[in-house]
Amino acid sequence: MMEKLIIGRYLPADSVVHGMDPRAKLLFIFIFVLIIFLANNPVTYTLLGAFTLFAVFLSKVKLRFLVNGLKPVLILILFTFLLHVFFTKEGDMIARIGFLTIYEGGVIKGVFISLRFFLLIFVTSLLTLTTPPISVTDGIESLFGPLRKIKVPVHELALMMSISLRFIPTLLDETDKIMKAQMARGADFSSGSIPDRVKAVIPLLIPLFVSAFKRAEELAVAMEARGYKGSEGRTKYRLLHWSLRDTMAMLLLGALSAALFMLRS
Repeated sequence: MMEKLIIGRYLPADSVVHGMDPRAKLLFIFIFVLIIFLANNPVTYTLLGAFTLFAVFLSKVKLRFLVNGLKPVLILILFTFLLHVFFTKEGDMIARIGFLTIYEGGVIKGVFISLRFFLLIFVTSLLTLTTPPISVTDGIESLFGPLRKIKVPVHELALMMSISLRFIPTLLDETDKIMKAQMARGADFSSGSIPDRVKAVIPLLIPLFVSAFKRAEELAVAMEARGYKGSEGRTKYRLLHWSLRDTMAMLLLGALSAALFMLRS
């Protein structure tokens, strides 16, 4: 399961989305997160789904790869759906399971919220899959550059976010190795009661934290050995260029926003 998780991974390819300016992709994600809340009926959600599939097509990332990578998140989406189904008391009652009642409004809201959550993860995953971590850092630093005037350490914050994204797959791989090593010594993570499973995970967390702190220390020593001093006196090897495709993407997103606003209930 952890090997299929796509959060933080980058897939090099020659596509329209890969060639976009990282600033355009970051703005795109930010605006998409805002306008997705305009959807509140089947028509608007269908439009959002079609737009998301079009973005996946332009990125040349296989849809099956994306779906398989999001399987670990499906448990959270299913949990969100069930919460709305059993605890939202709107509309007509359609079923009763013991002391729990299911209402029509709860099912509809659960479906819509789950779709919204799924589309958000889908689109935000495209950012890391089509953008190298160093480009994400450059894009964040450029977008938040004006905050330097009020003494905000923009470069350091962008670097921290980039390193965090970069080390997500590394820590997942490390977790998988530790789990396999402990399973080979008789540890059981898949059977027993919930308290037993929680107790089995505790010995997994200790070596994982030790490994994470060790990697962080090695990275800090390596950066100091290479003379890293933050943004002071640094120049850019990779220059960002806003192109026509970035403008077209923003215009297309603006058209989607207008359509969602007009078609919402």
